[in-house]
Amino acid sequence: MSGGERHTVPVDVHLIAVREGQKGPEVLLSRRAGTVYAAGHWHFPSGHVDGPFEDVVTALVRETYEETGLVVEPDDVRAAVTVHHRAPAGGGARVGFFFEVRRWSGTPDVKEPKVCDTVDWFAFDALPEPMVAYCRAGLEAYRAGVPIAVHFQEPGDTIGHDPAVDRLRLVPAPGGGEPRPAREVREFAERAVGRITAWTDVSWARTASRVWRAQNASGGVWFVKIHQNARFHGREVAALREWVPGLGSAGPRLVAADATLRAIVLTAVEGRPLHGMVLPSDEERQVFRAIGELAARIHASPLPAAAPGTAPVVPHAKVERHLEGARPHLRPGDEEYVRSVVDSAVRLPPVDAVVTHGDLQLRNLLRADDGTLRVFDFERSETQSAVRDLVRLLDHFEGRKDLYEAFFDGYGRPLTEDERARLLVETALDAVSGIAFGSKTGDPELVERGRRTLLRCRAGAAARASRTIDGGDPR
Repeated sequence: MSGGERHTVPVDVHLIAVREGQKGPEVLLSRRAGTVYAAGHWHFPSGHVDGPFEDVVTALVRETYEETGLVVEPDDVRAAVTVHHRAPAGGGARVGFFFEVRRWSGTPDVKEPKVCDTVDWFAFDALPEPMVAYCRAGLEAYRAGVPIAVHFQEPGDTIGHDPAVDRLRLVPAPGGGEPRPAREVREFAERAVGRITAWTDVSWARTASRVWRAQNASGGVWFVKIHQNARFHGREVAALREWVPGLGSAGPRLVAADATLRAIVLTAVEGRPLHGMVLPSDEERQVFRAIGELAARIHASPLPAAAPGTAPVVPHAKVERHLEGARPHLRPGDEEYVRSVVDSAVRLPPVDAVVTHGDLQLRNLLRADDGTLRVFDFERSETQSAVRDLVRLLDHFEGRKDLYEAFFDGYGRPLTEDERARLLVETALDAVSGIAFGSKTGDPELVERGRRTLLRCRAGAAARASRTIDGGDPR
């Protein structure tokens, strides 16, 4: 070791208590008061390890109860991030252990009024000011998913968080544990929106595309996406440039694109995903009417100059490829049924091609506080028959005539007879495609959804729904 005295530092513990609020995750903060350091600033409930014989988990449990009255069991404590911090104005260094807790007993309250005058819950994207810079650094490192961070402030820095002064350095995990995109993607994004201080991986588990939520030093939020192939990249960029701007606030805005990296930077759009949202029946009907209205707006978008005037016939080569991948999971007779349905497409007259989203389903729709819808993820957008955007909504109409009617009320018209016939073709093809893809990627839910759809088609449910699009009972 180098010469001189052995370096010793204080050890802190910090509580990151997280609950689900009406607008997403919320974190518990307390406001320091009296004559303590950083009085008037918001901070996590926290404290020091009490002597050489107290471990950090025990210290967290104790400090949490002493400051807030919450009772936390040691088994419910989860490691969040460790921060090596140096205070401004020549302050010494210290090590802080930040812990996530999502289970406790009791209601948070002020238990030490001499050092804290209030406690409250705040959404991650609506944090109060002023906030201790050390605490804010720990929260950003936690959200970025790194195990360790360094936050060494300089003399002259303020105690409170200053978006213009970024002292946080994230230390990623070894191997494949880096929570951020590769260096060249980070540089591309920062050229577009400035220094990014927090990266959060928000990718869907079942897709090869990667998506990060990026926040810069001024608090602005964007999304950075890397497409799994050049075709998807080209489709999404074309949609974002050509027709998505016509949706106004219902869609994101393209900030930057790089074809070599297959990366894009998008503005954030307001709302919570409809996927998994539980709503009363009357609100569900309002949502599906709004989905119908949004679909109609998409399909009314001007066609690109080079777009075909009619929707293409389903290529048989694609069908054979999907059947090959799905065959181990098909029931007896499924393959023959799919072939017969797809063969029938050749005999269908051409239908007008329109701009389509290509993957219109609840996971790609957001609902804002005022009830309006937002749509994202355009990597499968292409000019196709309008029914392509109905395929992945059909599950929600099973046994729910009210949702079916609400959607088409919003859409503004029934489907034509030719569109109804094509809908059955697209549904069968999408089912077998989902089975093949789910089998390849180890997604049993996707496989079962495809099997369930084929069963419903063969039982005649989808055909009956198609025949009654103009107002009958779809069940």
